[in-house]
Amino acid sequence: MTKTLYINGHLYGRATDELEAIVVQDGKIEAIGGQKELKLQLSGQHYEIVDWQGGHVLPGLVDSHMHLSMHGMKLSMLDFSAASSRQEMLYMLRRKAETTSSGEWILGLNWNENAFPDRMAPHISELDEITSTHPVFLTRTCFHAFLANTEAFRRAGVHKDTPDPASGSFGRDEYGELNGWVYEEASFLFQKVQPEPDYESKKQMIRQASQDALRLGLTGVHTEDLRLHGSVETMLRIHRELLEEGIALRTHHLLYHPFLEEAVGLGLHGGSGDEWLKMGSVKLFVDGAIGGRTALLREPYHDATQTVGMAIHSADGLEQLVAAARQAGFPIAAHAIGDGAADLLLTALEKHRLPATSMLPDRFIHAQVLDSGLVERMSELHLIADIQPRFVVSDFPWVLERVGPHRTEFLYAWRKLMQAGIPCAGGSDAPIEPLDPLLGLHAAVTRRKPEESHEGYITEEKLSLSEALLLFSKGGAVAAGEAEERGIIQQGYRADFTVLDRELLHETPDELLKARVQMTIVNGVMAYQA
Repeated sequence: MTKTLYINGHLYGRATDELEAIVVQDGKIEAIGGQKELKLQLSGQHYEIVDWQGGHVLPGLVDSHMHLSMHGMKLSMLDFSAASSRQEMLYMLRRKAETTSSGEWILGLNWNENAFPDRMAPHISELDEITSTHPVFLTRTCFHAFLANTEAFRRAGVHKDTPDPASGSFGRDEYGELNGWVYEEASFLFQKVQPEPDYESKKQMIRQASQDALRLGLTGVHTEDLRLHGSVETMLRIHRELLEEGIALRTHHLLYHPFLEEAVGLGLHGGSGDEWLKMGSVKLFVDGAIGGRTALLREPYHDATQTVGMAIHSADGLEQLVAAARQAGFPIAAHAIGDGAADLLLTALEKHRLPATSMLPDRFIHAQVLDSGLVERMSELHLIADIQPRFVVSDFPWVLERVGPHRTEFLYAWRKLMQAGIPCAGGSDAPIEPLDPLLGLHAAVTRRKPEESHEGYITEEKLSLSEALLLFSKGGAVAAGEAEERGIIQQGYRADFTVLDRELLHETPDELLKARVQMTIVNGVMAYQA
């Protein structure tokens, strides 16, 4: 394979201020040094040259927790991310209804009533006032709570006397009437009656999302998309075809647990794949989200003392899922936000320990509400904490009132996790949060919104920029069991580079918001160029 000489770059982590060069062959770094020196070494050999044009070269950034399929959907759906009030959200919905054929579903996502002045989401009556001929189904920013109008309830076969499912519920007012809210797995009834996208539509969602990831400087993503694809075989086919098209994004796939049997039938296990696509852990949910008060807490919510949240599985059911994954050769990737969910998860993992020899660790996803005992138990297991720094931007300050002052010491406690020796990987959970990794880095360093100027929320948990960069580079490699292959700029490692237009380490954190991606290089392939 032809060698490539990359020249005129400022390499991250190098002591010199001089422009440097890298030789790449077969997707790996063969040599690092001065441009003249490397050209001499290559004398008489055929090679190509890529000019970094003075760009600042980081180890390839990786999003360790996102959803390509849903991010692709977001790019074509009604997106309420910018809605600053209930009235604005309803206005956007009304405009959408005016341009949507009667009878067609209106789907929207990423609304957050906690950011509204009145902190109220639309009521079912307000949705019905806008349209009674379109079924409306709107997904909250957490993806664990939803809103539907009467027509959507009718199509889903749900009425006021319909019993709640075991792992979900329908919102009701004081008179027992439906108020529009749908929680957790009660949403399955609505999703079941929505039109199924065809293969080309599914592929287009992944294509758009992958191109957006590369544009944002991501060399790889860890994603879970089987609820859209519908089968492991379809997922593998889509990514194989997109790679053949030239979309050079490295993907690491979590396996939603209902698809475990199919994966085993295809001969897959944790770590199956190649340098472009690998299978990871079995994904399952232990609880919901704090925003909708479905995250499972040990004690009642501070601002709603009648509830502690919701467990998605019983303790026995959770243990059975973990045992099944172990038998099939997969680690676990478990969504657990509340301290009650953390206790359930750790108990299951302690009973069915992952062998220390496993290249892939278990993944404790989110880990937002913890305590010292839970952190100590985490440190004794072969796992990583799969964290999303941007959640601080969306959740503070209202989350402080929701969980109460007695639970703030270990709230989004990234530094305490690191100090306990627990490896951490950084992601966005896009489309719940923006996919842009520079926004994730900014949140990790400042623990505040970009437009704010205060010292941040729970400042003792702030990370340095170097630590944050490790979350989004080496952290992703550790989570994928590839710490000896990629995540740093070093001879013998994969040639994954994110090239920015400015140096970051010696600037103020807000300089992150001004940085622009010049190139994204994956396995030595130019995957994006501005």
